Amino acid sequence: MAEKLYFIKTNPVTAKINLYNKLCSEENQVIEFLKEDKKTSLEIIKKKTQENIESLSREELICIFDWFEKTYGADTEKMKTELFVHGIDIFYDISNSLCIKSFSHILSGYEDYLQTKLSFIVNSESFKHFLIYGIFFTGMANSEEKYLFNFLKQDHNVLYSLAEKGYDEKRYGITLQPEMYRYFSDLYDATKFYRGSVIELDYNY
Repeated sequence: MAEKLYFIKTNPVTAKINLYNKLCSEENQVIEFLKEDKKTSLEIIKKKTQENIESLSREELICIFDWFEKTYGADTEKMKTELFVHGIDIFYDISNSLCIKSFSHILSGYEDYLQTKLSFIVNSESFKHFLIYGIFFTGMANSEEKYLFNFLKQDHNVLYSLAEKGYDEKRYGITLQPEMYRYFSDLYDATKFYRGSVIELDYNY
């Protein structure tokens, strides 16, 4: 199966109205993507959507993605547009499986150093700190122009030292694709002024 790593911002107010109404009007279509006790699971998803879409579990969110992918999957841009209309904004994605593996590897190392595990939904400040670490980590392996790397280094000495340690310890156990530095930089640019939560969803379709 193909794999993508989606980065998502949500609009709880839009989801409370549009996604909730869609869930109610298309119950029979949604139910086929739920695993066990389908009717109860659907009611839980509807209730969470109406209260705050960010309370959905990873599994519940994947069910919604499966439903939208089945409906619009032949047209990826249409699917993204429809998700956006219903309160789910896929603002960035990575589709290279080797890059997804590298991203997960870098995240795992970062979590080890912090001795904490980041949830699939994380506040923007914690996400930004990880991205800065990722920019430093991948920038050490990238010899191209690194304006953002050098700019951030001035104000984030602790994260730089952490990334330097991580790179020295782990660079032989990971093959970094050249585009990884750009991915981290793009994500940083897309979220540096954002104050909401960010969802990371590893999705097979």
